[in-house]
Amino acid sequence: MENRKVVVIGDGAVGSTTAYTLALGETVNEIVIIDVNKAKAEGDVLDILHGMPFVTPKIIKAGDYSDCKDAHIIIITAGVAQKEGETRQDLLFRNIRVFDSIITSLKPYVDDDTIILVVTNPVDVLSFYLYKKLGLKAKHVIGSGTVLDTARLKAVISEDTKIDPRNIHTFVLGEHGDSEVAAFSVTTVGGLNLTEYCHKCGRCKDHGMQKLSELHTTVKNAAYEIISKKGATFYAVALAVNRIVDTILNNQNSVLTVSTYLENEFDGKVKDIYMSLPTVVNSDGVDRILRPNYSSEEKTALIKSAAVLHEKIASLNIK
Repeated sequence: MENRKVVVIGDGAVGSTTAYTLALGETVNEIVIIDVNKAKAEGDVLDILHGMPFVTPKIIKAGDYSDCKDAHIIIITAGVAQKEGETRQDLLFRNIRVFDSIITSLKPYVDDDTIILVVTNPVDVLSFYLYKKLGLKAKHVIGSGTVLDTARLKAVISEDTKIDPRNIHTFVLGEHGDSEVAAFSVTTVGGLNLTEYCHKCGRCKDHGMQKLSELHTTVKNAAYEIISKKGATFYAVALAVNRIVDTILNNQNSVLTVSTYLENEFDGKVKDIYMSLPTVVNSDGVDRILRPNYSSEEKTALIKSAAVLHEKIASLNIK
């Protein structure tokens, strides 16, 4: 297999868990960790290296920004941590300062072929900011978006229906945040449209829509709940990032709800913004956006979600 090198910028809880998760698989064979705390990065590298006899061999090292020059994917997880009670958007101005430093350090080592995956929150705004500041192709700047939110929705539907989550297909779209939209109109369980499945099941009787609303609320509040209980979310995030990396490096043409640049969606009501829609992802990054037949309520909610993001982007006064 040709060399497949991934650089992880930021060695906090998400970055270190992402590096570890990548090390467990076979898609990547070189991992570089960059962090302002070089000793922490070196310690994590040693810790992972000692487990190499149990997985496929890889090159793992603590590096610097010059290591980004020939990387296949650069993953940015660096940023200040979200505090209990703090929204993702509250993080914005604190993490913009972090990103300004990262962008300055990256500029000498990226080119038109570089693919960057942004994970740091608020991911939609920071993905847009990095895209504008670095001047890379939009299809090569990707945010982790609502890939994790979509997985969470599959998980809670699975728990409620007792159906394998791999047989549940659904999307959480829009902002990775409080204005996100659950696309229940295009959700299927075992090949059945969700409405049809609920009708056949009958367990919720006349409270089906209320139940769906409750499930979506559980998904929206999941990060806040986890942070309140253990201080940070990182296991499922790392698995989501691993899934995106696997899709890109293995050219899988998978449909993922990554955050991507939207030039003109919903009859021009959503444009010049990063947010999540069902997106085909392959070795060249974003290939194309799919457009299922959403309900009118979902379309309205997605347009409102975009407006929320536009307001936050406008506050940055990006030149």
